[in-house]
Parts: sequence; C-alpha cells; structure tokens
Amino acid sequence: MKPFLQTVTYKGIYVVIYALSLLPMTVLYAVGSFVFFLSFYMVGYRKEVVVQNITRSFPQKRYGEIHAIIKKFYMCFSAYFAEIVKGVSVPAEVLDKKITFKNLGLIDQYINSGRNVIACLGHCGNWEMLNFMPYKMHHDTYAVYKSLKSPTMNRLMIKLRSRFGMKLITDRSVIRHILSNHLSPAVYLFLADQCPGIKEEKYRFNLLNQETYVFSGMEKIAHKSRSAVIYLHISLVSKGSYQITCLPVSSKAESANDGEITRKYVELLTENIEEEPYGWLWTHRRWKR
Repeated sequence: MKPFLQTVTYKGIYVVIYALSLLPMTVLYAVGSFVFFLSFYMVGYRKEVVVQNITRSFPQKRYGEIHAIIKKFYMCFSAYFAEIVKGVSVPAEVLDKKITFKNLGLIDQYINSGRNVIACLGHCGNWEMLNFMPYKMHHDTYAVYKSLKSPTMNRLMIKLRSRFGMKLITDRSVIRHILSNHLSPAVYLFLADQCPGIKEEKYRFNLLNQETYVFSGMEKIAHKSRSAVIYLHISLVSKGSYQITCLPVSSKAESANDGEITRKYVELLTENIEEEPYGWLWTHRRWKR
C-alpha cells in the first residue's frame, strides 16, 4: 500500500474508532455483550483452544467450574474491547477514578537510585489500561512491543497506546535504547507470558500445572542493564475498574542467578491468574510447543 493510501486508511479507521468512543459506556458495553453472544454461543471463537487451556491448567476443577470460567472469560474479553474503545476519548480524570495504582513508590525508589525499572506483567485483566500509567508518574515509561506487519495498524496501535504519554519501543531496539540512555532511568513494560520461539532449558518452568518455556529476553535485558525488576499485578475491582499493584521481583538484576528472576515472574503470574482465572488471555496458544 502506498504511503498516501496508508495515511488515508489510518486516519479513516481512527476517526471511526474515535466516533465510537464518544458513545455512552452503557452503549459500548451493550455492543460488547452482543460480541460476547456471537463469540461464545454462535461462532465459538477459538473455543477449543480456550477449553483445552483452562482444563489442563485447572485439572482439579469440575466441569461446572471450568464452564463458568470459560463463560466469564468471554464476557470479560468482550467488555475489554468496549473499555479500550472508550479510552480513545475518555477524560483522564474519569480514568483516574477507574484505575488505581498501589505501591508506585517502589518505582520511585528504584529510579531515584539510578536504576531502570523492568516492569513485567501478563495478559491479565484489561492490560491495555496500563497505557494510563505515565499519567500517574513523573518518569518516562516505555511499552516494549513487536511491530505489526501492517504499517497502518502499527501506526494506529502506537497512536491509541500513547495518548497518556506511554512511549512505545520495539523489542529489537529496547536493549540498545536502555544501555545508551543509562543516565536517564525509565520504566520499561514487558508482556512476557507468550510462547517463545526458542526453547531454553534454563527457562522452563511449571506454569499452571504444565511444563512451560518462558521468554528469557526480559531477564537477560534486566541483567545486562543492571535494572530493578517488578511485577504489575492487575486485578478487576468491578466492571471497568482495575487495581494495579507493583510487586518487587529483584532490586539488582545483575546479582540474581540465571533463571531466578523469570522463576519469580512465573510465580507471581500464576498467583495473578489463579486469583482471577477468567481474566487471562486463554485464546492464546500458550503451550503449542
């Protein structure tokens, strides 16, 4: 697609999303409920994957419990889209009442000591609400991401996620950026619970009753950049309201043994998922390898 057409397409899609975001939240949730009906009852979007993932992750649960988790997952997943759309235009003051952060002082402590902060998290709850995080802090905050194949969608994603000051940086350039800006400590967000392309035995752990290979990049970057590491625990307080808690993982990554930081991350991620089993991204083929 030529640059001009890409720009026209990008602006057209953004205008449509922005117009939708102006609708009352009740209307957007109603649309989300319709999406839930289609995805759960009619289409069965990746339902086989969801059923398999949840059943294997909670072998001790009965059929009725598994079914309840699956249904609530689809309900929450549909509501997340409504909330993401609303976030395009909703005033910051409104979001400030919906999203609360606990223990942000931990980040201040590490940054003030001259250390970068690697903030790892999982696809729990509506993780896109973390785009609001820079609004609550005085530090530069970067979200590490993998570029999309479509330049138009990649540009749109950056636009939507950077509204409140979040800076996006590609996974290929993050380590170079951190090392070249060591005099200006910042926060770097890593979603590290997807399936890695390379199997490393040192980074194989038990996640939800299954042997699981985990990305090693987050830990290796933290170690090389002599960063502090925290975990962002996302909890659903009520519909549309979230609490994000900063939990310590390692104050000095360079002092940790190989795999130690990742192991702690897996433990905290497991706790996060078990607290709200319907909140994780079960449609992802996490154990395909």
